[in-house]
Amino acid sequence: MIISRTPFRISLFGGGSDYPHWYRRHGGSVLGFTINKYCYITLRTLPPFFAHKHRIAYSRVETVNDIAEIQHPAVRAVLSEMKVTDGIEIHHDGDLPARSGMGSSSSFTVGLINALMAKRGRMTTKQQLAAEAIRIEQQVIGENVGSQDQMWAAYGGMNRIDFHRDDTIDVTPLIVPPDRSARLIDSLMLVFTGFSRYADQVAAKKIANLDARESHIRKMIAMVDESQSILGDDKRPLSDLGRLLHDGWRLKRELADAVTTPEIDAIYQAAMDAGATGGKLLGAGGGGFMLFYVEPEIQPRVREKLNSLIHVDFDIDRSGSKIVVYEPDGLENR
Repeated sequence: MIISRTPFRISLFGGGSDYPHWYRRHGGSVLGFTINKYCYITLRTLPPFFAHKHRIAYSRVETVNDIAEIQHPAVRAVLSEMKVTDGIEIHHDGDLPARSGMGSSSSFTVGLINALMAKRGRMTTKQQLAAEAIRIEQQVIGENVGSQDQMWAAYGGMNRIDFHRDDTIDVTPLIVPPDRSARLIDSLMLVFTGFSRYADQVAAKKIANLDARESHIRKMIAMVDESQSILGDDKRPLSDLGRLLHDGWRLKRELADAVTTPEIDAIYQAAMDAGATGGKLLGAGGGGFMLFYVEPEIQPRVREKLNSLIHVDFDIDRSGSKIVVYEPDGLENR
């Protein structure tokens, strides 16, 4: 049995510039971090005693005899691309719900690739892991996804990620003193709106609008430099980051009409009225989790104002995707 553990992420600034449609012409940058909430993939060879050859358990259970019959697009694509021939059982568990703006789809893909590579007894670098997940999601499945989520899932940590026009991607860990990093986490509140959405549909509208919103994207990329400066300068108050989040959210919500909804706007305004400095909806838009910057002494007021929503405590994950159980039950044919 192999179990991989892959983190979810919080993208703070630069979202939109990680779509190939944008960065292959202009370059792009994002800044954020992964959190200690995870996607777990359990994988084992399925014994030959069943009427089916493969079993995949996630929000539904699939039992099939041929990989082409698998309905889950990432599982079908990864198993097909890796030319899996033996019967296999895959089980998914997640600390947070799917389709919620935390990069869960890419965490799943990265974690599955990592587990399959481990099952074959092969080591893979974080860069190779992310690159293969990007290729499968964008080229094999054909999803409207950017390239940041796969990088976060593979690498973990608090980083600046730069996307270059030649398709190369650089990951630069942010140098933030531990006490300042702890104060940042203490000042962030993560809440679930209760709405799930299919990011692919929202992202398609955003991608279609990228050219028309070029000035917006450039301003959002500039916020990556500004936020990095705030985090690295002890003389600057961290509340500046909250105000920058507010400015970024105002830009993001103009990228496409599907990014926000009246319900999401109401949640955001309620948090601001209660004392939040700024915030944003995570992911492509339309639903999922919202992040707010709130000074610790004000957080009880915001929590009370949003008492109908689920609040999630979190910390920074530093490891990225990793194998947490390695008890191989035999290698696949090579």
